[in-house]
Amino acid sequence: MVDSRLSARALDALLGPWRTREPAYEALADAIRLLCLDNRIAPGTALPAERELAARLGLSRTTVAAAYRSLRGSGHIESVRGSGSITRPLGRRDLGRVAGDEGSIDLQQASPASWPGLAAVYADAAADAPSVVARAGYDVSGRRGLREAIARRYTERGLPTEAAQIMVTNGAQSAISLLATLLVARGDRVLLETPTYPHAAEAFARQGARLVGVPVAVGAGWDLERAEHAILRSRPTALYLMPDFHNPTGESMPVETRVRIADLARSVGAIVIVDETTAELGLDRVISPAPFATVGGGDGVITLGSLGKTVWGGLRIGWIRADIDMIRRLTAARPSTDLGTPEFEQAVAERLMPAMPEILAQRSELLRAGRDAAVTALRRDIPEWDVPDVGGGVALWVGIGAPRSSALTLAARRRGLLLSAGPRFSIGGGHERHIRVPFTAPAPVIERAALLLVEAWHDVADMAFEPGETTPLDAVV
Repeated sequence: MVDSRLSARALDALLGPWRTREPAYEALADAIRLLCLDNRIAPGTALPAERELAARLGLSRTTVAAAYRSLRGSGHIESVRGSGSITRPLGRRDLGRVAGDEGSIDLQQASPASWPGLAAVYADAAADAPSVVARAGYDVSGRRGLREAIARRYTERGLPTEAAQIMVTNGAQSAISLLATLLVARGDRVLLETPTYPHAAEAFARQGARLVGVPVAVGAGWDLERAEHAILRSRPTALYLMPDFHNPTGESMPVETRVRIADLARSVGAIVIVDETTAELGLDRVISPAPFATVGGGDGVITLGSLGKTVWGGLRIGWIRADIDMIRRLTAARPSTDLGTPEFEQAVAERLMPAMPEILAQRSELLRAGRDAAVTALRRDIPEWDVPDVGGGVALWVGIGAPRSSALTLAARRRGLLLSAGPRFSIGGGHERHIRVPFTAPAPVIERAALLLVEAWHDVADMAFEPGETTPLDAVV
């Protein structure tokens, strides 16, 4: 079944500087594989006809035909009579054809393993199962005790909050999707940072939003001049920001920048959606920063939180903090997508809230060790890379000096290391000169991952630049 068609022009834009090795047909096939693997080309998409793509890329039709043949051989596309070459859904088996054996190191998710005390909390909640199952189970707003605990933590961080201002969701991604559905109509503009969390961008794009990117750079932070221009010119409906330990750069927004952006958003009537899923992941010390919503009283600010990065990605508990009227609107809109968050998981989360200081301290120690291992290895073995110092978050946004991120990602996969290429985090293209290196695994695993990445870099580093690649792609984002 064909869900959509990709023009040669659109595929050319997604490919970026793809010609990183010989033969050309395998370089093209690799570039398309990566787009499929990280879902920038969705399953069920019809690729351009061979002749059309060849003309667009300046290749012979034979070269494109050979690339498509390679993709069929690796199971990434199939030929459908009357529809051409269609991308296939990819499971773990398909990933293994590129990634290697089952011993691969997967650093695509940038999420640590579960907090060591979680199993005991699950057992405690299970012992109280009769009281859990006595509830109706359909509660769009969320368990009262959990909402009170979340509200208490916001109040302790300097943002007075009551339980009626909290909605519990199935993770932060569910919250983003719900907000996109409620707030964004086709053609509306939504401003996001670039690089950014890709699944947020996808949620807004699914609603037909026109995405506007504002650069965030390691060491320089947010480009406030560009942000002012973008907000005043595009007049977005919403802004999606990650101002504390931004994923993937690790940057944190200065207070004066927060104030200015909040003022600009109010001036054009835009809602600011603040993602705090990494906000408390300080590495050198436990940090619980004042929420962005404390700026100017929090008018027009919606805050998202989650236990995915702090406790465990498998505990699908997130939440939305907003004014009571917005929570009422969300409560009315939510039943069209789901009827609430599972009761047992909420009971577990409620028990976890008092232990958050202990949990954050353990996370800080784990992530600090992973960061130090990654920084030490990469600076030692690839001194030409720009490996940043970060004080928090889950990843390093590493400058690799050449537009080789996609090629490097594929080379790493062949050696058994799964990463996401820089363009995966882009709004409007670019970031081929960066790669995200998460440090969420234990330090020995990170050290092994760094060695594999070094070996992969040696595979691609000496490849000649194609004409037109000399200008840093990130500069035009």
